[in-house]
Amino acid sequence: MLGAVDAAQAIADLKEISPQVRDVVVVGADGAPAGSNLSDEAACLRLADGARQLVEAAEELRPGVAQLEAATLGGSVFVVRDGERLIAATTTPEPTVGLVFYDLKTCLRSIEQPEPPKQPARRRAAAKTKAEDGTA
Repeated sequence: MLGAVDAAQAIADLKEISPQVRDVVVVGADGAPAGSNLSDEAACLRLADGARQLVEAAEELRPGVAQLEAATLGGSVFVVRDGERLIAATTTPEPTVGLVFYDLKTCLRSIEQPEPPKQPARRRAAAKTKAEDGTA
């Protein structure tokens, strides 16, 4: 992927451009945290687990959840899903919702993903020309 960065760099870039964002965790396709700005591992795991639970609960009501916000008096929790990966972030109270969603999507999509194993190339049967099959 052109321009892909690691999770730590993507989160640092996100924090630089989005001052409303506080705590961030990226959750890999395997369900484990793939990066965070939290120094406390337990807090990182709680945010990752909470994000997965929010998506699962929302999926029960409306399959195909791509993003969600849970607003509280102390701030919001945002979750964005791209394929099997998630990014979750807490924010200050009354964030600019559309901007936070945009920044989270951009951050998540900029993170390098492991390359899927390449499938061996299949040999294709040569197409017969009209002259070869006797129809010319």
